[in-house]
Amino acid sequence: MSGTWVRGRSPATSPGLLLYIMVDSVAATIDAVIAHGGELVQPIGADAPEITARFRDPAGNIIGLYQEPSPPAPAGKRESV
Repeated sequence: MSGTWVRGRSPATSPGLLLYIMVDSVAATIDAVIAHGGELVQPIGADAPEITARFRDPAGNIIGLYQEPSPPAPAGKRESV
C-alpha cells in the first residue's frame, strides 16, 4: 500500500471503508495511539479469534489495527511465556 495523509478532509467517523494496519503488537500500538491523543473505540478481543482493535485518531477518523496470530507450537513442545 502507498499513500499520504491529506490535511483538510472531513474525518471518516463511521466505518464505510475501514482500513486496517498490520502491526507487530496491537496492545503496544494502542498504548502509543492513546499516548498521542487517539481514543480506543473497539478493544482487543471483539473480533476473536482475530487480534484486532479500532481507534479514533485525533482528527476523528476510525482506523483498525490487525496483528498476525502467532503460529501454534509444534506438537509435543510447550510454548514459552
